[in-house]
Amino acid sequence: MQKRKKLYEGKAKILWATDDPNLLIQEFKDSLTAFDGVKKSSMGGKGSINCEITSALFKMLESKGIDTHFVKKIAPSEQVVRHLKMIQLEVIVRNYVAGSLKKRTGLPEGKEIERPIVEFYFKSDELHDPLLAFDHIFMMGFVSMAEYNYLRKAALKINEILGNFFSECGLKLVDFKLEFGRHGTDIVLGDEITPDTCRLWDEKTGEKLDKDVFRFDLGDVESVYKEVMRRVTEISV
Repeated sequence: MQKRKKLYEGKAKILWATDDPNLLIQEFKDSLTAFDGVKKSSMGGKGSINCEITSALFKMLESKGIDTHFVKKIAPSEQVVRHLKMIQLEVIVRNYVAGSLKKRTGLPEGKEIERPIVEFYFKSDELHDPLLAFDHIFMMGFVSMAEYNYLRKAALKINEILGNFFSECGLKLVDFKLEFGRHGTDIVLGDEITPDTCRLWDEKTGEKLDKDVFRFDLGDVESVYKEVMRRVTEISV
């Protein structure tokens, strides 16, 4: 498979066309960003770590019946993925109060949510990914009602699977972001699942093992990401 034209470059990944129009190469970058790119840095090997974590998690999700874009890992920081037409929505699932939910509600960080919350955000760097009300999603034509219901149901199923898996790893899944795309008539999970897109806390100590360590200068980011990779790959083997 040959890497060809660069199709997209974001803060954390690059998508490359290949000689097969149905397949792309997803390359994970070593960059670290927070607060809509205001805070920037890099970490050698981060791309390889996140590629390994995502590859393991997507293979696990596939084994549980979740349709994803993942095909195979081909290099330390590269995967072959199916070419999706991405939906401009970020789907956030929250199990505990943290981050923007804490700011919006005033509830204490770490409070368990009785029923997981599913939120939808407009994926737009220019507008800083605003939270959308239910009617806004249809006003902007992102999805149909049936597709909205599918996204919500899929997100909750993925949350259950990931929550159980991370618990086996000794990690509490606080919240996480998902992105979906269309592959023909099917809606498929795309993007990544990594410490960049999840809040993960150690179940025993409460230690933060995710990008909040970089956001708020809480310690050694590299050791945190490597620890998540170690736990994920040990359980997924």
